[in-house]
Amino acid sequence: MTQTGPTTLSRRRLAAGLGGAVAGALAGCLGDEAPGSASIDTGNDEPADDEADGGDAIRNAADASATVGMIYALGGLDDRSFNDAANRGIQRARLDHDVAFANEEPTSIPEFETAQDALSSSTDPAYDLLCCIGFLQADALSTVAGEHPDQRYAIVDSVVDRDNVASYVFREHEGSFQAGHLAGLVTDRDVSVGAGSTVPDERTVGYVGGVDSPLVRKFEAGYRAGVDHATADVSVLSTYLGAFDDPEGGYAAAAEMFEQGADVVYHAAGGSGLGVFQAAQEYGRYAIGVDSDQSRSNPRYADVILASMVKRVGTAVYDAVEETIDDDLATGSTTALGLAEDGVALIYGTTLGPVIPDDVRAAIVDSGERIVAGDLSVPTDPEAVN
Repeated sequence: MTQTGPTTLSRRRLAAGLGGAVAGALAGCLGDEAPGSASIDTGNDEPADDEADGGDAIRNAADASATVGMIYALGGLDDRSFNDAANRGIQRARLDHDVAFANEEPTSIPEFETAQDALSSSTDPAYDLLCCIGFLQADALSTVAGEHPDQRYAIVDSVVDRDNVASYVFREHEGSFQAGHLAGLVTDRDVSVGAGSTVPDERTVGYVGGVDSPLVRKFEAGYRAGVDHATADVSVLSTYLGAFDDPEGGYAAAAEMFEQGADVVYHAAGGSGLGVFQAAQEYGRYAIGVDSDQSRSNPRYADVILASMVKRVGTAVYDAVEETIDDDLATGSTTALGLAEDGVALIYGTTLGPVIPDDVRAAIVDSGERIVAGDLSVPTDPEAVN
């Protein structure tokens, strides 16, 4: 049973800024794990010395292989989640290909168009590629890309139907299914590890979303389906905060769920998710992170983070930059990344991952393999889940 609870290089040269707070250097990888399986992420999320200044240092980009403008989603850098994952992608491109880049961090939806237009119009530097991070940029980019047909763009998490835009989307519902599968298996057991424990008689889990939108509802849909796949008669509480930068709201929402008996709360709420982790720690329950391995980016909460549903946002950014350098960017098309492409993955937490039982791991590997094989269909609408 489920229920709803509280609610090439054509335009470049000269200098580009390097900076913004950096949560980590490189996204981790699954190594030899089979697609659709969960693992402990052994990637290094610590920033290299020259990446950790946190300022807006200016690099000499005269000899750079490409100049890239990064326009981040609301909430900005140091969200320890979505934006920081994108930043790791451009940092990796800088290290591997000597790319120069500038960071823009809009604070409201109208600022997306302003930032996109300003960088598109820039001649000093002229940008080879503008990376627009987040689905809320799509409307603005559709307009701006039409006004600047010679500029190349990449958008992550949405589709913009323009000949000069490469679109990258993810099958978040597939990875979220595995998050729900894990939550359902945990709530059905008497568990006491790290700083948390379950209340197995309650058999309740929760989901906290950021902005209520079709994209964020895909996370909820997959999560609910995964919970149902794990066990019957589990209550799923859900709410949307209306923001990705409201950790206080995330705390309040998760706290209410924990008070109602939730053992695990999964969030897809960007920086707001920090409040979910805080509540889990204070209530002695568990959480599942999103976008990055949040047990690494938020190590103070590693004792309550069971896992994170990682989206390889940084991989999309890195690939777009590399393809731009090679004059092979797939503009006018959409690239979809799911479990099969290692675009999403369930990554066990650094502290709690080693104590997750083998039979739970095996069940999650099995469901992932069935999704990849097409034997298990994952819904994209929460209303489609019984």
